[in-house]
Amino acid sequence: MRGTEPAGLRVVASLLWITAALNVLYWLLFFFTGAVQSSHEPCYLVFESAFPAADAWLAISSVICATGLSRRRPRAVLYGIAAGSAFIYLGLMDTLYNLEHGMYAAIGAEMAGEIGINVTCFLFGPFLMSYVWRHRRWLGA
Repeated sequence: MRGTEPAGLRVVASLLWITAALNVLYWLLFFFTGAVQSSHEPCYLVFESAFPAADAWLAISSVICATGLSRRRPRAVLYGIAAGSAFIYLGLMDTLYNLEHGMYAAIGAEMAGEIGINVTCFLFGPFLMSYVWRHRRWLGA
């Protein structure tokens, strides 16, 4: 079962590295320039300010999964499921806030970016969990 490298492995690992890098970039822009802020309302800023720890966990689990995939380590399965779950959780939290506060009504570049992040979370999270689980034997798990 540990034969040929699974299809798309390098792409998945690359996407995880890109996720971690974009995560860091997002928070640098958020705190230092405000460029990615969808609103300047105090409740929005307080809400978003609660996310860096969870996003850090997403970035860390993504990097550990990516290195595990690249090195064919069983830990890629555990951290892939953790990262995939974190994607879904963060997407749900963000989407619910946006719906409850009418944020989607004011579509601008920042909100379009938020929508892109949410869609990515909902698509890539389940895909990642499924991917690492399907290839767990190849990874030695």
